[in-house]
Amino acid sequence: MAGELESCKPLSGLLSGLAQDAFYGHPGITEELLRSQLYPDVPIEEFRPFQAKMRGILKSIASADMDFNQLEAFLTAQTKKQGGITSDQAAVISKFWKSHKTKIRESLMNQSRWDSGLRGLSWRVDGKSQSRHSAEIHTPVAIMELEIGKSGQESEFLCLEFDEIKVNQVLKKLSEIFRDHS
Repeated sequence: MAGELESCKPLSGLLSGLAQDAFYGHPGITEELLRSQLYPDVPIEEFRPFQAKMRGILKSIASADMDFNQLEAFLTAQTKKQGGITSDQAAVISKFWKSHKTKIRESLMNQSRWDSGLRGLSWRVDGKSQSRHSAEIHTPVAIMELEIGKSGQESEFLCLEFDEIKVNQVLKKLSEIFRDHS
């Protein structure tokens, strides 16, 4: 039975299933489903620790957002460790991470946001055509439109209008922020 766990063909499917459950929010991917579809001849008492090991490895790689050099070092260490993984399994994990890294990272970023994020920004400069005071007519104004929303939800739009003084104040504040964080 242990030989079947050594087989790398179903490992890619297991990793995909674990990623679906852990990172993409598909709760229908159960331990029994994965075992029956990918390792039907392996008893549950052998499959459970193997699945836990693969889940742990995948979560370690994802939480560290490993680049490919870090990944190779990590997987090499896993192959040398007692009760670790085989070099064939390491190759499957490496191939899986190389093709899924961006999508998993995006999913983790979206899950970690508590509030809305900025989805888009557009701006333009117009001449003011109406005002309570005639001296303000034809003065330049900056109009900025922010698209704000959470992933999977409809966006909200916020429109801001700045006169020259406000634009200068915003630019000054931005330059202070950049200076303090450089």
